[in-house]
Amino acid sequence: MAHAPSASALPRVKISPRGVARLKSGHVWVYRSDIVSAEGVAPGSVVTVADQRGKPLGTALYSSSSQIAIRMIAHEPVADFPALLRQRIAAAIAYRATLVRDTDAYRIVFSEADFLPGLIVDRYNDILSLQILTQAMDDKLAREAVISELTHRMNPASVVERVDPRVRELEKLPPRPSDLLHGDETSTIFTMNGVRFHYDALEGQKTGAFLDQRENYAAAAQYARGEALDVFCYQGGFALHLAPRCSHVTGIDSSRPALEVADENAALNHRDIEWIEANAFDLLKDYAAAGHHYDAVVLDPPAFAKTKRDLDSAMRGYKELNLRALKMLRPGGILVTCSCSYHVNQSSFLEMLSDAALDAHRTLRLIEVRVQAKDHPVLLNVPETAYLKCIISCVT
Repeated sequence: MAHAPSASALPRVKISPRGVARLKSGHVWVYRSDIVSAEGVAPGSVVTVADQRGKPLGTALYSSSSQIAIRMIAHEPVADFPALLRQRIAAAIAYRATLVRDTDAYRIVFSEADFLPGLIVDRYNDILSLQILTQAMDDKLAREAVISELTHRMNPASVVERVDPRVRELEKLPPRPSDLLHGDETSTIFTMNGVRFHYDALEGQKTGAFLDQRENYAAAAQYARGEALDVFCYQGGFALHLAPRCSHVTGIDSSRPALEVADENAALNHRDIEWIEANAFDLLKDYAAAGHHYDAVVLDPPAFAKTKRDLDSAMRGYKELNLRALKMLRPGGILVTCSCSYHVNQSSFLEMLSDAALDAHRTLRLIEVRVQAKDHPVLLNVPETAYLKCIISCVT
């Protein structure tokens, strides 16, 4: 996976007219089905992308195994990829400095949205957590550039790599454990919107917490009151934000380890929250049948539609959850309902919610239609960067 020393020496990948059209529309991906020729191109190479006539279109990262074969990084030749990585990381850090408030936990690098495809970096107080998702970013020189620039700019106590074994398998990269790359700290306490959370860099989901919901946590807390139910609560993000405004908060999750951390977080914030280990679908069905009622319900499930093939079953799942939640809400109650599935677009999600309200014989007033936090930027020409929906509504 050695990188070329000069732009003129970059290997060349030719793409089809359909691939060219995709790039000209502003997208940055070319799928394997649109590769015309990539003979002799090593896995993870920095390449020149050209049309079938050989006209250069820019510079990209090449994967020999992913269905996304090309990820564009520049319109011009790139002679020094590690240097470009350093520049882009510095720019990503500077961008967050203009947007992020009231927290020491946020996303520093969001892959394509920061023009660093295959790299995700999150900050949790004095610990940085990174994920490397592509062959090119796993190159030794690239890894060294990323880690040295992050430590230089952020001066963290530690840098930890969180590994997704499935991604490495798909990219045909050798297995690698999640590990400490710099420093010696793997746990800390971070703060979002004045709420404190325990963080263990080598445990939990994703890079550790759901930072993309940070601004939605605060928004939900503006409207919640009375008795609240946080479904799929994980480590208590919504529940802990609702607690100061509500008389009683119950959090539900199927993961006992997550609930144990949630309980520690509640103690850290001096909050008394009821945690229940249960399957959300089963519990909501039982609670609705038993006549339980709430003044606020939060639904923040995992991604139901990880591929397009999952879309129909995902929409059925979302509708069932929302239907049961609506039946349990008192008049004037607040529903906060979320989807982190990219394949479920906002209009489809709102249509599902409308259908659920009709079936529940309830009327919904939209209060806010929200997306992911600002440190997870969206590129308008790359719709895959927009994935989170958070709808806050009032039941009448």
